Amino acid sequence: MENKYLIVNTGSVSAKYAIYSEKAELFFGHFEIENGKAIVSFYSDGNKSNKKTQDINEEIFKNSLEFFLKEAVSINIIKDKNDIYSIGVRIVSPGTYFQSDRIVDDLFLSKIAEKRDEAPCHVPTTLKEVTEIKKIFSNTPIVGISDSAFHKDVPDFVKYYAIPKKVAKDLDIYHFGYHGISISSIVEKLSANKNLSKKIIICHLGGGLSVVAVKDGNSFDTSMGYTPLQGLVMSTRAGDIDPVAVMSLGQKLGKNTAELENYFNKECGLLGLSGKSSDVRDLIELEKTGDEDAKLALQKLVMSIKKYIGSYIAEMGGIDTLVFSGTIGERSFIMRERICDGLESFGIKINKKVNNKTVGIDKKINTIFSKVKVLVVCTNEMKDMADRVVKFKY
Repeated sequence: MENKYLIVNTGSVSAKYAIYSEKAELFFGHFEIENGKAIVSFYSDGNKSNKKTQDINEEIFKNSLEFFLKEAVSINIIKDKNDIYSIGVRIVSPGTYFQSDRIVDDLFLSKIAEKRDEAPCHVPTTLKEVTEIKKIFSNTPIVGISDSAFHKDVPDFVKYYAIPKKVAKDLDIYHFGYHGISISSIVEKLSANKNLSKKIIICHLGGGLSVVAVKDGNSFDTSMGYTPLQGLVMSTRAGDIDPVAVMSLGQKLGKNTAELENYFNKECGLLGLSGKSSDVRDLIELEKTGDEDAKLALQKLVMSIKKYIGSYIAEMGGIDTLVFSGTIGERSFIMRERICDGLESFGIKINKKVNNKTVGIDKKINTIFSKVKVLVVCTNEMKDMADRVVKFKY
């Protein structure tokens, strides 16, 4: 009888759970907020065609893991919680310690708790989820799956900030990068489909957004840095900003370090610019009505993505493949078109008819005249995490 594994991937406003055997996904659940309502979607056997979605109340949303497990029992995926051999949890945290998959023990929890204020969109949620897991699975091993491990071996000119090297070493301040689980999943899929070219740029566009340069199958550079705050404009994150502007805002807004960290993570980005929404879908609709702030937010987002694409083409000396992934990258043909518009000089040309029909599926969307492959690739973080949990040496 094969072992079964619980995979947990939580965000600030969503949670994904899956149960895997050693060979396949058995059951999947996604809890999220859509159009202001809490919903959950379930499907089994890795088959999205049998997906069922239902509205849920706030209490269920807060206790999503318990609800997921009850559903898994009700359809005989597991008999009870004792069927779970081990658990994998996505870990997003700065620090060299967190660039490897590790058992979540007391030492691990004490180290990640120290990073609570540095990654406020992820660490508090992770700690809360691990606490819930331990209540239900008191004796089941939990593996923290590193979201930065994929970037561990980037070149030194990427790893180091322009600060004294001794300070970087003593204080563990490096360009760590994130979305590594997603990027690893995409690279594996490209390799399996024989689309793994030498110079690839992957745009992971969701609530958090990043652009990653992949050279010879390895991370070469990535827009997220010491924390996931650096880089692109995001849903509620400011992205790149002058450090002096940061200090000035702290003084003028009367915010201490922790308050300022929270401000740049949760009150800025698309939400801050538009003053109305952090959701690209909402902003596109607002833009249609003539809302100038929504238009500005979308323009800023598109230009920040283009900047990183252009810089990585220069860094790698060219591009063979451009990949779109993440919720926005996989579902928004409008945003893909806007990002690719003007990149023709780099050999990037998309087929607009094909692009417009591509929503949530893997698809090549470039024209036959494009020198660069342009692909939509649906990421599968849960599978990548499951593979790593199965192979983990306890």
